[in-house]
Amino acid sequence: MESTPVTVGVKDFIDVYRESGESALVDLSIESSKNPIKVLIRDVQLDPLDYSVLHVSFYKVDLTEKTEVDIPIILEGQDQIELVKVGEALVLSQLNEIMVSALPSELPREFVVDVSGLEEIGDSITVGNLDYDREKVEIVDHSEDDVIAVLDYATIEEEEEEEVLTEEDLIAGLEATEEVEEEGEEQEESEVEETAEASEEEE
Repeated sequence: MESTPVTVGVKDFIDVYRESGESALVDLSIESSKNPIKVLIRDVQLDPLDYSVLHVSFYKVDLTEKTEVDIPIILEGQDQIELVKVGEALVLSQLNEIMVSALPSELPREFVVDVSGLEEIGDSITVGNLDYDREKVEIVDHSEDDVIAVLDYATIEEEEEEEVLTEEDLIAGLEATEEVEEEGEEQEESEVEETAEASEEEE
């Protein structure tokens, strides 16, 4: 796949990115093409210190072929849930984004999920509850039963973590076992020698 380096203004890019994200088509004008090219924004790299844009990729799409894109999931309505209002519960997000397959022009910008209907602990929103055109958009890597958000207790008891043995722990354990075995062998040899000495004295 051929790539063409391009330079874009930072402010212009930020404005477009806020509007389109990585799922909406963008018209990119370059000198080598008479007409704007339909692209998707991909692989945005930011400076970890000041969050300035370091690099971005523009993916040229074929408008007649389906493409796979991660679509962000936005939760809203948490502050309308009674149990959340009184501090007894909170909404736990299980999925922040979900991959879909669709024609570039039919990709959803985002999935907005209204969780205000959650009333009791354990109530949840699943992938099957998402509102989208199922004839045009296909969920790629999740089943309809996968949970997107669930209403849970505000205070969750911490579960005891299972102790995970590291390689160093295993080696230390083996060395300790070898030391015990060596001590046992030495003790047996000592007992044999004492028995032999006792037999000689009896003779």
